Amino acid sequence: MIGRKHNAEALPEIVKQFEAFKAGQRDVVPDVPFQMLTALDLGKAEWTAIAKNAPWQMTRMNLNTFARHGVFEDQAMVKTIANRLANADAVKRARVFPYQLLAAFKSAGADVPTLVRDALQDAMEVATQNVPRMTGKVYVCPDVSGSMGTPVTGHRVGAVTAVRCIDVAALVAASILRQNPQAEVLPFENNVVNVNLNGRDSVMTNAQKLAAIGGGGTNCSAPLAWLNKRQAKGDVVVVVSDNQSWVDAKGGRGTETMREWSVFKRFNPQARLVCIDIQPYATVQAAEREDILNIGGFSDQVFQVIAAFADRRLGADHWVGEIDSLTL
Repeated sequence: MIGRKHNAEALPEIVKQFEAFKAGQRDVVPDVPFQMLTALDLGKAEWTAIAKNAPWQMTRMNLNTFARHGVFEDQAMVKTIANRLANADAVKRARVFPYQLLAAFKSAGADVPTLVRDALQDAMEVATQNVPRMTGKVYVCPDVSGSMGTPVTGHRVGAVTAVRCIDVAALVAASILRQNPQAEVLPFENNVVNVNLNGRDSVMTNAQKLAAIGGGGTNCSAPLAWLNKRQAKGDVVVVVSDNQSWVDAKGGRGTETMREWSVFKRFNPQARLVCIDIQPYATVQAAEREDILNIGGFSDQVFQVIAAFADRRLGADHWVGEIDSLTL
């Protein structure tokens, strides 16, 4: 490890194989963490051997790398990798989250075979089984305005993600719809946008339909106004946005979102509102209180938080209660 003289015969067998591999003896690929191999000058045969033995998460994260090094030129390897990704037991063991699969799907280049991309969709169906079901009538309102086309992690030199804010909003809506078939999805920009979604379609299919809308200003109060106009009944409303709601901005105190929520509460006094602010700024559209929860940023844990709040297992003072319960 530190380059000093040593007795090579005294090394463990796996270390001997690794040292021989580094020296150019490529007939046997050592069973070591793949990161130890990828820094070396490898050819198609070595990359194919790595892909053949790769664990699930490593496979998901290196599809473009495999394509770049010719692994998918072998149709047998295409089937092997696709079967691995779609294997329900392997997906569960890997504890993969929907967002990780969305990122892999969005990042997969044109050289990644369709069979492999379809396998990611199959894996998504398994991963979303962990998205909780919610009791009562649920409305999910993804923001599909123009500003949602920005990368979810922001613009970073050399590290801009392929996943946009609108992709995350679409994923939340499609995942909740998959587990709650009676939920209604109300995409919005200036106004609510009519889109035909089938709860039986795959999560990736519905997410792509929503993400393909795009454009217009941001009007966070639009879905609530749409519901109020119909005096709709509901128990949970989930709004997913970047919260830059300029269309409905007015002078004076409060926001149009809060005004419309107050109207909705007249018809639905027990209803709860969840606002997911994908890119948190200094302001919110709805003030935190017993029936309103603001979530800043996004991770797959958001689904559990929404369900807990909807089922009244999580209140505005939840974290205070968690801290108070600790014994110091």
